[in-house]
Amino acid sequence: MKFADWTQGARRLATGRIVRGAIVAVVAVAGAWLGIMLGGAVRSNVGPVELGMSAEPSWAGETVVDAHPFGTLLFDTHDAPVSLRVTLENINPDRARGFLDDPRFSADRLPALLEEELGAGVRTLIMRAALSGLVGALVTSLIVFRRPGPALAGLLGVTVAIAGTGAAIALTFRPDSVVEPKYTGLLAGAPSLVGDAESIVTRFESYRVQLAKLVNNVSQLYDAVSALPVYDADPTSIRVLHVSDIHLSPIAWNLIRSVTAQFKIDAIIDTGDLTDHGTGPEDRFTEEIGTFGVPYVFVRGNHDSMATQRAVARQKGAIVLDDATKTVAGLRVYGLGDPRFTPDKSVPVDSNLESLDALGRSHAAELAKLPKQVDLVAVHDPTIAKGFSGAAPMILAGHSHERSTELLPSGTRLLVQGSTGGAGLRALEHDEPTPVAASVLYFDANTHRLRAWDDITLGGLGEQSVQIQRHVETDPGRTISPVPTITPSPTGSVTVTPTP
Repeated sequence: MKFADWTQGARRLATGRIVRGAIVAVVAVAGAWLGIMLGGAVRSNVGPVELGMSAEPSWAGETVVDAHPFGTLLFDTHDAPVSLRVTLENINPDRARGFLDDPRFSADRLPALLEEELGAGVRTLIMRAALSGLVGALVTSLIVFRRPGPALAGLLGVTVAIAGTGAAIALTFRPDSVVEPKYTGLLAGAPSLVGDAESIVTRFESYRVQLAKLVNNVSQLYDAVSALPVYDADPTSIRVLHVSDIHLSPIAWNLIRSVTAQFKIDAIIDTGDLTDHGTGPEDRFTEEIGTFGVPYVFVRGNHDSMATQRAVARQKGAIVLDDATKTVAGLRVYGLGDPRFTPDKSVPVDSNLESLDALGRSHAAELAKLPKQVDLVAVHDPTIAKGFSGAAPMILAGHSHERSTELLPSGTRLLVQGSTGGAGLRALEHDEPTPVAASVLYFDANTHRLRAWDDITLGGLGEQSVQIQRHVETDPGRTISPVPTITPSPTGSVTVTPTP
């Protein structure tokens, strides 16, 4: 019995020590974060801009640049549980004018100067945040426990935690993340803040030049007391706006018009479901197409009738592709209309996946016979799109009302667009509204390969506040496998029906 009592007492003692240790750790960590939040922020001059820098707790390590009121840029820079927040606090008028007038701040010297000043600010932030965290942990532990032992133990634990966090940041730091920002804010300010995708993708060194250009823009902004400069389009890139599943929503026309102007779009590709029922009265909705001033490529969706297709073809600048190829803005584009017409309830619609895939494969085999490979394939249904794997480097589709991208085994990239119309009136059937989605694709003018793309998402009904996610094609020159020489014939009853 005495041995059992001793064992039980030892267990209680060990449990008590663990609990006390956990309490000390929690108090110390809470005090450290409080100290960092209260005393860890710093201010630093980078060019003519005064920046505020602070460290914040975050489960996903990231760097956030707050350029209020124009928007914010988010970079996935590391994996440690802390985020760096950079805020544009003020513009120094003397330095702003100096950057415009002083020949010492030339385009060659400016990037190095900005990097030096930014690096100095980050180093100051790290030292100040670490010191504030240690002081906060020590003071909080002394206030709570009123004894030096637990306070020193908490201080030691926080020291180890800060060192571990610093090591995690260093080991997981991704400098290339600067070329793939996520932007949230005003659509008009997006091109200037996100930057020129073509120059960033061409070589990482160009980002230093882009940073200098942004700082110079800020200087001009102050000097001219005007808005950020308009998008400086790179003449060597081809910019294509991919939209889909508009479903009679006028929101889409507003978004398309704004993005086409702000991003200097060369062509628009619509992968179908422009209407809901394909009826005559809906044809008037297509009249906006002629107002964009750029080619509007259209492939029929399962909600678009043949009459809808003819209505689109009558609009200025419209290019309807239905098992046809056309060179648009320098790109060879092949389009295939959807074989179904869902609103016609009198005709059974067979959406058998094997039938749709076989349909795509049969048309891909015909494309393989062409003397020159097409650059881009546009269809409505992603299942049909996968049948074109290997027929082109890039395939665009829609239909699912949810954006996704996939690199197929052949090397072909499939981009499925969400609903640019927020799924139209059918969005009211759901508790959460369907996001309004579109993408800007950047193609190399010489190779006609995709270099980068911006996914644009609106969460509400307006067109001013948006989120833009930049993506970079890691291997734009990859080999695309040829279409299989033996292609199965389409099976099942995939029926093309006329306008009801």
